[in-house]
Amino acid sequence: MEFDLIVIGAGPAGYTGAIRAAQLGLKTAVVEKSKTLGGTCLNVGCIPSKALLESSEHFLFAKEDMEKHGIQIKSPQLDLKQMLNRKNEVVQKLTKGIEFLFKKNKITRVEGWARLKSSTEVSVTHEDKTEIIKGKYIMLAGGSAPTELPFAPFDKKVIVSSTEALDFSSVPKTLVVIGGGYIGLELGSVWNRLGSQVTVVEQASTICPSMDKDIREKLQKSLIKQGLKFHLNSSVKKAENKKNKGEVVFSDKEGKEHTLNCEKILVCVGRKPFFEKMGLNHLNIKQTQRGQVEVDKNFKTSVPNIFAVGDLIEGPMLAHKAEEEGVAVAEYIAKGFCHVNYKTVPSVIYTWPEAASVGLTEEDIKLKNIPYKKGLFPFSANGRALSLGFTEGFVKTLAHKETDKILGVHILGPRAGDLIAEAVLAMEFGASSEDIARSFHAHPTLAEAVRESALAATGKARQM
Repeated sequence: MEFDLIVIGAGPAGYTGAIRAAQLGLKTAVVEKSKTLGGTCLNVGCIPSKALLESSEHFLFAKEDMEKHGIQIKSPQLDLKQMLNRKNEVVQKLTKGIEFLFKKNKITRVEGWARLKSSTEVSVTHEDKTEIIKGKYIMLAGGSAPTELPFAPFDKKVIVSSTEALDFSSVPKTLVVIGGGYIGLELGSVWNRLGSQVTVVEQASTICPSMDKDIREKLQKSLIKQGLKFHLNSSVKKAENKKNKGEVVFSDKEGKEHTLNCEKILVCVGRKPFFEKMGLNHLNIKQTQRGQVEVDKNFKTSVPNIFAVGDLIEGPMLAHKAEEEGVAVAEYIAKGFCHVNYKTVPSVIYTWPEAASVGLTEEDIKLKNIPYKKGLFPFSANGRALSLGFTEGFVKTLAHKETDKILGVHILGPRAGDLIAEAVLAMEFGASSEDIARSFHAHPTLAEAVRESALAATGKARQM
């Protein structure tokens, strides 16, 4: 079979890139090793974790906050099996949706492991059969896999990755999370709400170091209040499965060793590019010192008609970043040009409260010696947040002191992941804080907090 474009990987980068390529008239094939489409994000990442986060939030709300709203109920009982079933149903619905889009756009799906045979040929092995497909262009979109600690290999029973942590058959009484990043905090939050005693061990001096300092410090305080325990500046020396029980040994910043015993150990120390069996070395495709695929501004690898996107290349390992890159490659092949604005890639931590950011942090701005002003507005002064009963957090707007151009927006609070979209759009169009401040925001809404923060940055705060 011969195609204009062969995409290896059906995750966010692969399937969105393939759909856009088909829309642009390219005969497109997608090779995916798994039986379902959507990659890590849809199957064992973004979507199932958010389904569990939402369900666990409902459980905790019923358990602790219903009475505040004048609703008397008996103590809610957890049906973990049903919660997991709902999560699986959400995943299945979305993966089926991608199958429909493939058929609608006449994209050829090829199941199996892909290996680069030449710059225009891909061998696909499925079970005991191998076939060769040809393409003028090839896009590598293999995604990423959890990083495994050399002294704590995943056994998928006691020492687990984020994949297994989505399907615990029962709530572990104790859970140690190694790594204080996005994934560890989100999954730690889920099991904490459902009754697990969660302890996070992080080597750095702070959780989520790439987030704005005010946000991450306030988030950690909130998580501690919810019951999570933290050991920062702590280096894990050993993590073992001892007779189906976990043991984690770590040293603190003074060098003193501590031991934690637990039911489960969740290792969340980052992810690594996944190009197993892909044959990059066979074609001498260059990689960076960090083991990522090296590409130019148009996502071309060292083999000109082979492109790489998403988690395989430099940049944050985020589904929405990968999607834009997949689309960009399709447009470059069809039109000869493409563009991705990395200055407006938002980041979200789906804990409760949520944390969301776009643009420069205040620490970044200070390091760059950029003159700036900032506006802060707390959700405790927002009418909609008070009505919902979720008043923790704030919106922080950072703008250039002289031009008023927005440099960054950081939100901690209810539905921060949704609210950040306004800031992304504003920055995409080069807006000033006054532009947001002068724009209508329906009342009462959470979005008014974004406007009030912008008003504060312009020195025209009307509240607080």
